[in-house]
Amino acid sequence: MYYVSTRNKMLEFTPAQAISQGLSREGGLFLPASLPKLPGHALENLKDMSYQQRAVYIMGMYLTHFTTAELTAYAAKAYGPEKFDAKEVVPVRKVDENTYCLELWHGPTCAFKDLALQMLPHLLTASMRKTYDNRTVCILVATSGDTGKAAMEGFRDVDQTKILVFYPKDGVSEVQALQMKTQEGDNVGVCSVVGNFDDAQTGVKTLFSDEELREDLNEENTFLSSANSINWGRVLPQIVYYVSAYCDLLKAGSIQQGDPINICVPTGNFGNILAAYYAREMGVPIGKLICASNSNNVLTDFLKTGTYDRNRPFYNTVSPSMDILISSNLERLLYSLSEGDDAKVAGYMAELNEKGTYTIDDKMMEKLQKVFAAGCTSEEETKATIGKLWKEHQYLIDTHTAVAFHVLEQYRAETGDQTPAVVASTASPFKFCDAVLQAIGVEDRAEGPALLDQLAEVTGVPTPRPLAGLRDKEVRFDGWVNKEQMKAVVKGFAK
Repeated sequence: MYYVSTRNKMLEFTPAQAISQGLSREGGLFLPASLPKLPGHALENLKDMSYQQRAVYIMGMYLTHFTTAELTAYAAKAYGPEKFDAKEVVPVRKVDENTYCLELWHGPTCAFKDLALQMLPHLLTASMRKTYDNRTVCILVATSGDTGKAAMEGFRDVDQTKILVFYPKDGVSEVQALQMKTQEGDNVGVCSVVGNFDDAQTGVKTLFSDEELREDLNEENTFLSSANSINWGRVLPQIVYYVSAYCDLLKAGSIQQGDPINICVPTGNFGNILAAYYAREMGVPIGKLICASNSNNVLTDFLKTGTYDRNRPFYNTVSPSMDILISSNLERLLYSLSEGDDAKVAGYMAELNEKGTYTIDDKMMEKLQKVFAAGCTSEEETKATIGKLWKEHQYLIDTHTAVAFHVLEQYRAETGDQTPAVVASTASPFKFCDAVLQAIGVEDRAEGPALLDQLAEVTGVPTPRPLAGLRDKEVRFDGWVNKEQMKAVVKGFAK
């Protein structure tokens, strides 16, 4: 299998080249030239496999230049019990008769990013070996809260790698910030950026196309790559857990082979729900993909109207990992909807860069609305949903998962569609203690790490081990810069 760029499909890349390079030189994103299809009995066979075995099977369909032995070794290291506190890795919890929650936060940083970022270091270092690249890779990450910590934890002290994370100053939760500031490892760096996530993300993407920076780093035998979901090595492992969720529902007898399910995903950069789209395209019986947004509802508007418009107010919300107005992974979906019309995709991206808006054509819009539904949630609705699930089901969720539950409820009320639905739960509620405590009615709340103890005491739910240890860690990184200074930070760090 070969990979192409969303903005130039004439150039072909091996899986290793696509993963190690991260982003195409002209700014496009890599994706398979064609998507593989699951054989007829694959889901039935996968049903009785472990999560690690499912990962090897699915990823092997995309990584044709990797051996089964290689992928088996990577899956064992990435998803073993020393990394994930659930045997199933991504447990599917039943909430009511036709609603299930896919818990994606049982890894070392308590967020869904772990599923990809425990695998990516193995894929990236192997890709470098396969492309005979003996240089050091400097990984740049822009994070809205969870990716940064998960990426640093995955790449900590990995040979031939350095990783530098930028996050929006005052734009993440206290626990998220503390996780990054206390990160261990000799090859990691963290810096906050004045502005919002889009400022950090745009800054990082600009650095990738900076010829002067590339030449400077090349003299130091170093090159840039990405651990954001613009890297195909991030998206691919996410496809696995949607296939796995369907298999687990089959195994539990909750559905029968061929029964459709809907999937609702709290969405910011579009990578997580894009992975569900790819699972659907491979042949998993997924009906609707329901995109859930918070007050930064640029994706909801796009999916309903066909116009993407980032020219709007930016809101800091209680679900900060979704506080995004430029959803980078949407570009991959545009490529699929346009049937590989790279010139059309490049045109849309140029319009977005120049005017902040574009509108897809009618044919693409028709395809889009056959698959996707969308809705958005206010701050009050998000908190009310947390309180409702805790009161009615004694099920504790975080602020992002609450956005998805509320939008699913909206969708069902509007359409009458009662198809069994899986909600992607993207983070532990303990990463957003203050908002969760407020949502369940606690008025007198603690500060900092003491919030973790308070939430555990009030609910009787134990604090996840990776978060419980934060209070004793030393703050190593507390610097900040304006976005214009990001290049200088990278130069100083990478050399």
